[in-house]
Amino acid sequence: MRVTERLSSTTVRNRQRLADGRGRADEAFASDGPSCPGSLIVVSNRQPYRHEYEDEAADSNTGSANISEDEAPPAGTDGGARSTAETRSITVDEPTGGLTAGLDPVVQRTDGTWIAWGDGDADFAVTDERNCVAVPPDDEAYTLRRLDLSEEAIDSYYYGFSNRVLWPLCHGFSDLIENRPNDFEWYRTVNERFAEAVADHATNDSVIWLQDYHLALAPRLIRDAVPAGATVAQFWHIPWPTPARFRQCPGRRQLLEGLLGNDLLGFHVTRYADQFLACVDRFLPEATVDHAHRTVRYDGRTTRVVATPMGVDAESYAREARSIDPDQLSTLFETYGIPRDVTIGLGLDRLDYTKGIPERLTALERFFERNPDWRGEFTFVQKATPSRTDIETYEQYGELVRSEVQRINRRFETADWRPIVYTEDVLPKEQLCALYRCADVMVVSPLADGMNLVAQEYVAASVDGDATLLLSDRIGAHERLGSHALTIDPTDAVGVAAQLETALSMPPYERKRRMNTLRQRVCNGDIESWMETQFDWIRRVHDDRRGDETDRDSDSRESTSLV
Repeated sequence: MRVTERLSSTTVRNRQRLADGRGRADEAFASDGPSCPGSLIVVSNRQPYRHEYEDEAADSNTGSANISEDEAPPAGTDGGARSTAETRSITVDEPTGGLTAGLDPVVQRTDGTWIAWGDGDADFAVTDERNCVAVPPDDEAYTLRRLDLSEEAIDSYYYGFSNRVLWPLCHGFSDLIENRPNDFEWYRTVNERFAEAVADHATNDSVIWLQDYHLALAPRLIRDAVPAGATVAQFWHIPWPTPARFRQCPGRRQLLEGLLGNDLLGFHVTRYADQFLACVDRFLPEATVDHAHRTVRYDGRTTRVVATPMGVDAESYAREARSIDPDQLSTLFETYGIPRDVTIGLGLDRLDYTKGIPERLTALERFFERNPDWRGEFTFVQKATPSRTDIETYEQYGELVRSEVQRINRRFETADWRPIVYTEDVLPKEQLCALYRCADVMVVSPLADGMNLVAQEYVAASVDGDATLLLSDRIGAHERLGSHALTIDPTDAVGVAAQLETALSMPPYERKRRMNTLRQRVCNGDIESWMETQFDWIRRVHDDRRGDETDRDSDSRESTSLV
């Protein structure tokens, strides 16, 4: 079952305006919110809308609040959707949080294109002959171009090089790197396919914005394939390693050359940007690195490197928290056996070895050892989401976490109380916000993290202001929130236990003073503010490129006239 791409009348009119030269994308879609300086093409591993056959969609995870932006839904779309009976109903999973939901309205306003891996079971039953479909379904405003990847491509590109090499390397887990044969070649092949798809849609006025570490080779490939006036930018959402660690990366030179195809390359914090420049200095000696201005000149092109910390949709989390239904809250507590009269701690993570969950559990064990009076009075709720279970390291990590929870509960539990309430259930956003608001303290203790949006979500949803955040000093969010959170070294169990004691004994006025400051920072630096900053930088390099192109044309005409 194939359907042709359908466009709304508004989209058609605006495309005609752009084609006629009578307007630009940000003028045609003048409205509140971030605006892009050209026709926007977003390129990401993960797609903003997923089509599923209804009987299978019932079991899928439709809430992005439970899946990190780097997490991929189940594989297995290689032609499967095309062979399914046409009579089956199709549903659409829409973005509900994070970067995907934040970017979606921006792409709608710019009449843009989004290019991503089509992982839904019915994704290719609704696309046209170019694998395109108009989205959103009820108000078609832009084009979603899907790549149909084979099982082998997914295993090698996504589960292989992306998450067996780049993920552990960038997070400082070099001992977990698995450099399997053919993974890098498949990574290159999939990046080439993304670049080819971009070239199909790009014009001289396009702004091409890539997301994250799955597409490190694509910028240079794209730059060589699109019109000279197009702008190529990328945001790297995970940490960037030091030169000593990056030395262990297979294909490190090709990765750096790929990323230097960008006109603009963004990181969350200054430390990552500086480490990237140091790696270019070390491994691309022919490049000219200006550390003061954070620019790199290589192969006749200039790449500007910036640090812009990402935020969350703070308003929506606050609004959801304020709208909590007491009856639903009671049901939630009853479902998971959370006593209503206890102090509540909270952890919310993917089951990923970077998140420091076993270390956090050890700290909780130390806390209950040191504070017997809190037994029966304090319950820690740990929500965990299974992740990349096709990789053995992740499966073993999940087993370790579950066994540690069981061991600690057996040690301290009573007939009517457990110290740790653990769940891997999929929770909708409203239930997560209920947990955020009810939690007296949240422990965010990754061993490494590019930013960590969960900490910001918790702050945004703490609308009563009477809560405390324990925050790892090894994550990007600490640079923004560390001064008014309680800083922890996630590997120091005794230190974390001591900070938990501090949080639970802190006077109410001190808790509110700290949380009110945190809330102000999170609200002022929300996802819309982040995107405005991104587009300001993109606009600068976009205008610089157009200016350079004009200068070259002028020089060419002058040279011709002299002849």
